[in-house]
Amino acid sequence: MKKYILSLGLACFAFCQMVSAQIEMPAFFSDHLVLQQRSNAKIWGNAVGKKEVKVQTSWDKQTYTAKPDDKGNWSVVVKTANAGGPYQIVISQANKVVLKDVLLGEVWLCSGQSNMDMPVKGYDNLPVTNSLDLLMDSPDPMLRLFKIEKKYAANPERNVKGSWQLADASSVAPFSAVGYQFASHLRKQLGVPVGIIQATWGGSPIEAWMDRTLVGDVLKERVLTNQAIYKGVHQTPGNLYNGMISPLIGYGIAGVIWYQGEQNRHNYGDYLELQHAMVSSWRAKWNIGEWPFYLVQLAPMKYAAREAYKVPLLMEAQLKLPDTLANSGVAILIDGGEEKNIHPANKTLASKRLAYLALAKTYLKKGIPVASPTFKNMVTKGDTVFVRFNNTPLGLTTYDKPITQFELAGTDKIFYPAKAMLQGNSVRVISDKVKQPVAVRYAFKDWAIGELYSVEGLPISAFRTDNWSVK
Repeated sequence: MKKYILSLGLACFAFCQMVSAQIEMPAFFSDHLVLQQRSNAKIWGNAVGKKEVKVQTSWDKQTYTAKPDDKGNWSVVVKTANAGGPYQIVISQANKVVLKDVLLGEVWLCSGQSNMDMPVKGYDNLPVTNSLDLLMDSPDPMLRLFKIEKKYAANPERNVKGSWQLADASSVAPFSAVGYQFASHLRKQLGVPVGIIQATWGGSPIEAWMDRTLVGDVLKERVLTNQAIYKGVHQTPGNLYNGMISPLIGYGIAGVIWYQGEQNRHNYGDYLELQHAMVSSWRAKWNIGEWPFYLVQLAPMKYAAREAYKVPLLMEAQLKLPDTLANSGVAILIDGGEEKNIHPANKTLASKRLAYLALAKTYLKKGIPVASPTFKNMVTKGDTVFVRFNNTPLGLTTYDKPITQFELAGTDKIFYPAKAMLQGNSVRVISDKVKQPVAVRYAFKDWAIGELYSVEGLPISAFRTDNWSVK
């Protein structure tokens, strides 16, 4: 009997040791995952004891090894091949973990607030244009989705909740409409597997997606009066960075798409510096180079009169990002808003313009114009202003619609509606109330509908030539 008890005790001890030595890995290292092709991809996890962890990759039949540190953390960097699959990754120590149906391809992160969060199926009483068609066309085993469950945290987390899903109607319906369509465009254009990771939370300011210390470094004493930060757990500086971004750091990505800003209309003056700091910080922590960052400029909407002026100023700040941040771009959505809806239904427009940026700038696809026209200069002749633009190789168009969004001002700084018409590659602007114009604005307000495009179909953003206060 004593021998039996001793044997049972030893068996239990061995079993407990084996269980305690189980390899644990973040949720995104699972079946159906997509790793960035042609890269040095980091894989990591946790184990107990000093026994070596082995990672075997089937695409090149290589074995990588790592020893856990004192806290059980281990990581390896594997060399990925050209796009393809499915493959297997085997991780072994006291036990064995087999990751099946692994693809190598292009991996992107989509993040932001509600307009990036808005799913293909729509919100309550808020539809997404052609959502049923998107769902019907969605099955694609080479397109994989990973949606991170919403989580806030006071300190950096090590894991997230979520799982890799093959694209079909059931997985696409709750996924970001902008993120999914962007990934789908890449799939069709590149012909390689694509993985898209969603980390979003409606109503969140940019400060929530940044390291808390960094927010303080940027805002300093202004953080105390920052109206973009409320008492919500998703609006507290650092909370979403800790809960939803920090656990991802190191996972190989091709780039990030970002749709956020409505919440930061309250501190538009700080937005450009905050955005620059956020991206620079993320890139530094990922430590895989200056991956591309493409954002969606806010779509116009009619806001309360007391804060209507904040929206064009926030849009102006967003438009300046590529001037100061390498490998970045802005998808302009001046023609994609709805007057009384902060969540416009047409999410295809934003996803396509993000895809244009990625295809032309990241993947160097020829034949896809990507640069929207931008203000170049204004020439005044008497009471008439001629506005000229960059990036108009074939000229401008309004698609036969009138131009109604220009305003002129004289030295009194009062803007009046102006008549405008195309004249060659410039716009001729005149107002009978401004005899000596010194400044011009185009659609520089909360609610406007874009009217001016390059012949290739890219819209001109709202802009102004002055730097006067806006109220």
